[in-house]
Amino acid sequence: MEQQILQRPGKSRIFMNKVKTFLCKPQNVVLLVLGIILSVTTIAPIVSIFADTISIHVGSVDAHLTGKTSGYTLVNWIDLFTGNLSRQNVWIPLGNTLLLAFFTCLGAIIYGGIFAYLVTRTNLKFKKYLSAIFIFPYIMPQWTLAVVWQNLFNSHGVTGGSDGLLASLFRITMPAWWCKGLFPSAVVLALHYAPFAYIMIGGIFRNMDANLEEAAVILNTPKWRIFSRVTLPMIKPAILSTILLVFGSAMGSYPVPHYMNLTTLSTKYVSMNVNRAGEASILAIIMMVFGVVILMMNQVTTSSRKSYTTVTGKSGQISKVNLGRVGKYAIAAIFIILTTFTSIYPIISFAMETFLPNPGDYSFLTSGNLSNLTLKWWITSENLTENGMYGQLGILFNSTIWNAFKGTLIVSICCSLIAGTIGTLVGYSVSKNRRSKAAGYVNAIAFLPYLIPSLAVGVSFFIFGSALGIYNTYLLIILAGTVKYIPFASRSALNSMLQLSGEIEEAAIIQDIPWFKRMFKIIIPIQKSSIISGYLLPFMTCLRELTLFMLLCSQNKIVTTLLDYFDEMGLYAFSSGINLILIIFIIICNGLINKVTGASLDKGIGGN
Repeated sequence: MEQQILQRPGKSRIFMNKVKTFLCKPQNVVLLVLGIILSVTTIAPIVSIFADTISIHVGSVDAHLTGKTSGYTLVNWIDLFTGNLSRQNVWIPLGNTLLLAFFTCLGAIIYGGIFAYLVTRTNLKFKKYLSAIFIFPYIMPQWTLAVVWQNLFNSHGVTGGSDGLLASLFRITMPAWWCKGLFPSAVVLALHYAPFAYIMIGGIFRNMDANLEEAAVILNTPKWRIFSRVTLPMIKPAILSTILLVFGSAMGSYPVPHYMNLTTLSTKYVSMNVNRAGEASILAIIMMVFGVVILMMNQVTTSSRKSYTTVTGKSGQISKVNLGRVGKYAIAAIFIILTTFTSIYPIISFAMETFLPNPGDYSFLTSGNLSNLTLKWWITSENLTENGMYGQLGILFNSTIWNAFKGTLIVSICCSLIAGTIGTLVGYSVSKNRRSKAAGYVNAIAFLPYLIPSLAVGVSFFIFGSALGIYNTYLLIILAGTVKYIPFASRSALNSMLQLSGEIEEAAIIQDIPWFKRMFKIIIPIQKSSIISGYLLPFMTCLRELTLFMLLCSQNKIVTTLLDYFDEMGLYAFSSGINLILIIFIIICNGLINKVTGASLDKGIGGN
């Protein structure tokens, strides 16, 4: 009888078996593919920024200091941090940026988080109205509330220029710290990002199982202790993600500090980008470093052994906190007043601006004569008889405006579909492998584009697009927008996927249900609201994006760059009209999505 000798399989065989085992799981395949795609699209802009910091730019300070017209040098780093202008160029802007980002995060999370709790977990009155109106500041372009703030509080004696509404009508003059600088910048940005905090935190509040809180009530635990030891830890991922996104956005914000005369890294980046291009890129690197530090802190926290599962196959009832017979109306009244000033008044202000004969001419209010208003900005169909319109037709007949609006729609839809899909897949694959290094890498690399200032991303894609001959094309704009907005969808999807118990999908796997059907029949329907938010956020952001796209196309390509052109020309009626059209359009889209899918940006997180 021949003896069979068992041979140990070779290393290559073992390796191939491990690869096959790894690829048998759909989430691993998704993780691998996304890791490759995101690495290429994310690392290339970062490398270009680093290369720009050591490159010599013709006509720039580095060329003057080195006496060269090409090549590489460290003079940009040396001059920025040790030169005579280092305090003005880096240290003061850095301090202002950190303070602005901190106070913006604090204000947005407190305001948006409290509102999310009241809407989703209490018997607050007028929820549907308040939830819908609360998101308006986020729908509007970032500079909207800054312009409204100026129009309200500026005065010739304090800020120079023309008087604002309060100074013009009531002779009320606000102090300089109120009109410009850190305080108004932080307030405006906090109000702008509070709806974002509401979206992120509210979605978790709405889907939380109340059994844990009810168990604490049975044990006679005080309400404040229940909130701090039970409720707050369960929404910890959403709070961390909100801090991450808002902090990164505030650090890279350009329009608000620009309007409010606050010197930050972003405003200094713009002012230095012509004569000190290499040093300006170093400022972008500084912003990235702070973002990466926060990202690492978030990774350490959420990758621990703690479980954040809050949606299971068990009861998902929500326990409502009783605010009292008077409290539910009194608190609602407070928020109605606040949202009126932050959401309704800006729309009225934009609409009013389109009927004024000249910018800032509020004579119809002081005289009570409505004949001082005009429709010329809307209905002028020829440019021969109307003066002061710089040859432009009225908004309703202006083909330039409507062609730019069509371009914006093309870019926004494509960016939201691509970024939303990739972000959802990132959230799914990372949540399934969240303790692995590969998942941590994909999660980090998916978020990195958000940490890069929009201007820096725009510059890198401008260089890339010019080299390929696709400058001023929708392809280049969509590519830049997709890379920039993937973090919106990925963070929203990851929060929702971390809530799902693994038992839900395991039950389907036992029944031999394919991965494709599990996604579309089980996982996506359960977390439909959060996933749709992952598509809506890139769509809305892309509609009102200016800083990212202004270097990639001509001013009449998309509506936001056209709006910026009208602002530069002093045609504020046209820019206000475009703002008004954008806001109304997004409200209509939100309503249609609500009717078709049952979810919307506000209702999907508790506004029902």
